[in-house]
Amino acid sequence: MATLKALLRQPRSLVALLIIVVTLITAVGAYTIAPDNSTHANTIVPELANKPAGFSIQVLLIKKGSNLTVNGNWWQGYQYPYTLQPIEKIIRTTPTNIIVQRYVDDGVTDTLTVPLVQLYKPLPQQLLFRLGSDKFGRDVLSRLIIGTRVSISVGCIAVVISLLLGVCLGSIAGYFGGNIDTVVQWLVNVMWSIPTLLLVFALTLLLGKGFWQVFVAVGLTMWVGVARLVRGQVLAVKNLTYIEAAKILGLPHYIIILKHILPNIAGPILVLAASNFASAIVIEAGLSFLGIGVQPPQPSWGLMMKENYNFIITNKPLLALAPGIAIMLLVLAFNLLGNALRDVFDVSTNH
Repeated sequence: MATLKALLRQPRSLVALLIIVVTLITAVGAYTIAPDNSTHANTIVPELANKPAGFSIQVLLIKKGSNLTVNGNWWQGYQYPYTLQPIEKIIRTTPTNIIVQRYVDDGVTDTLTVPLVQLYKPLPQQLLFRLGSDKFGRDVLSRLIIGTRVSISVGCIAVVISLLLGVCLGSIAGYFGGNIDTVVQWLVNVMWSIPTLLLVFALTLLLGKGFWQVFVAVGLTMWVGVARLVRGQVLAVKNLTYIEAAKILGLPHYIIILKHILPNIAGPILVLAASNFASAIVIEAGLSFLGIGVQPPQPSWGLMMKENYNFIITNKPLLALAPGIAIMLLVLAFNLLGNALRDVFDVSTNH
């Protein structure tokens, strides 16, 4: 509680916490917030590919078959029993058909007759692309919102894995020393000598491409810094008076580590965890950009940049800049939070 109050007194930590809280809320309620709440925001309308921000058009909802059930839920998205047909205007309506001017491309239309019984809704619906559409005609804003889940998830899971491994090995090595310390230090040095991105590539290829594989791969590469930090902190406190008293009282080693050492070195660990969260987001975005991270059609900010980076030199740079700006803001927020935590705990970390 005291730590939270100290954080709230710092303007930069307030900004960071605001961005992080908004991102978390967006990730949890993604399909409730997104304009296109189909699964993975993967409603493809080829005629509406690469439209600019603010583009709006009318669409007819045409049934896919006789089954009119909407499947899905607010957490996984919905599967709708209709397709979208863009139109310029309604020419006329008969008792059995609706005749419309179908939109094919900018300045290109033709006439389309649709039986009324094939319409999911009798009237056209307005479709608005607030941030434009990608090359498949999908809503960029919706995919940006749903892609928030990947960045938040990879940060959480990677940090949990790195903390579990790093704190466990680092505390054991620092507390017991001797051969155990030698082995852990050797393992840390070996892992430290391998470039992080190269190690992530190797683990991703070993585990396979996919959602969970990326999280595990990123987490398994980030424990080294945690173990190094925890070992150093344990070495600094294990010979203090209160630890010696706990040993004299005959407390088990695991009780001394868990209840007396780790709570007193939590500050530096939290600072490093915030930094690792930011690093995990960047690594995941890089993997997805290179095509070995999250796989289509699931939206990821890195994957969105890969799909749209060629538009940066055209008049539609927002398609690639929007996910890039989102990554920058979230990483900046966690780095600011890490700096604020460092000031609160009055520690400095090198990792």
